[in-house]
Amino acid sequence: MKKVAIVMGSDSDLPKLTPAIDKLKEFGIPCEVRVISAHRTPMQAIDFASNAKKNGFGVIIAAAGKAAHLGGVLAANTTLPVIGIPVKASVLDGMDALLATVQMPSGIPVATVAIDGSANAAILAAQIIALSDDELASKLDAMRAKMTEEVLAKDAAVKAQFE
Repeated sequence: MKKVAIVMGSDSDLPKLTPAIDKLKEFGIPCEVRVISAHRTPMQAIDFASNAKKNGFGVIIAAAGKAAHLGGVLAANTTLPVIGIPVKASVLDGMDALLATVQMPSGIPVATVAIDGSANAAILAAQIIALSDDELASKLDAMRAKMTEEVLAKDAAVKAQFE
């Protein structure tokens, strides 16, 4: 199975990435967690992305706040899918990071999840890897079935209150 890289621009982002790390572990997907800054360690970012495929990665998740150029720098240096997580890290409540992450130039896409949406980033990474892994695809199907059951149970409970 391909690994997922979780790369953050600062270690202050780590608490917001815990849901992604936990979700990948839940699915049994190996991951590597790194701190690499697009601005303070640009050569390391380029090297990491350029070698990610040969190092066994299938997807890169990039989390950054403020200017949030990490996802774009990584995407510019690999053809692997890059999923950006804009992080709420400034007085602009993460909107700056969201816009910087989602507004990529044509030809260098970065799939973008919600501000602080690391769990969804992990699920999207799992879906990408599951394209070539039937066991993982089954785990995703089971997750969806469980979600359906939970919502139906809540619906029944609420409905019963007003009958």
